[in-house]
Amino acid sequence: MTYSGQVTVGGPADVHELKDLMITKIAVGPMDNNAYLLRCRATDEQLLIDAANDADTLLGMIGDDGIASVVTTHQHGDHWQALAAVVAGTGARTHAGRADAEGIPVPTDVLVDDGDTIRVGRVELTARHLVGHTPGSIALVYDDPHGHPHVFTGDCLFPGGVGNTRKDPKAFASLIHDVETKIFDVLPDETWVYPGHGNDTTLGDERPHLPEWHARGW
Repeated sequence: MTYSGQVTVGGPADVHELKDLMITKIAVGPMDNNAYLLRCRATDEQLLIDAANDADTLLGMIGDDGIASVVTTHQHGDHWQALAAVVAGTGARTHAGRADAEGIPVPTDVLVDDGDTIRVGRVELTARHLVGHTPGSIALVYDDPHGHPHVFTGDCLFPGGVGNTRKDPKAFASLIHDVETKIFDVLPDETWVYPGHGNDTTLGDERPHLPEWHARGW
């Protein structure tokens, strides 16, 4: 089956099969959060991005192999409701952006800064610190050596715009600056974007609309 990235709460996961990495996307919880399970195809090590809600569903997706790590993209509560249960059930090490870790009620084992590498088996992900939606939001970039990049953006970039900055001009200016300079300016149009809610997109689909986002201020 061709991967679409279209998932619904209570529905099946969707799997994006890359040469070195398997990406499983599932929707959970009342705010339609996306959680992503990454599996290194060489070692079978797994990493979860955002233990957002519904621990039983997430643990069922993870399976008996467990996870080595769980990354929380930012401190907002809808992205960590299942974190304590997932950590208790798997013993996974927790990662979060340094400036957001205090806002997450599960202890963070690894404080993440801009440019840090997070590994899942032999696969390397690069963290990008994007300020504005929260002080410590992070995106994870997988630069696939066999194809185009893939970026997990949390709530910092969606189809149609950047994340919510609560009508704060300074927060919006910070977020769109970081998204432009750390994502759009350095990654190609083919880059696949996996957001914290809703459908996926590509940078090429969103790039023409950047002037509109600037003009509207959100």
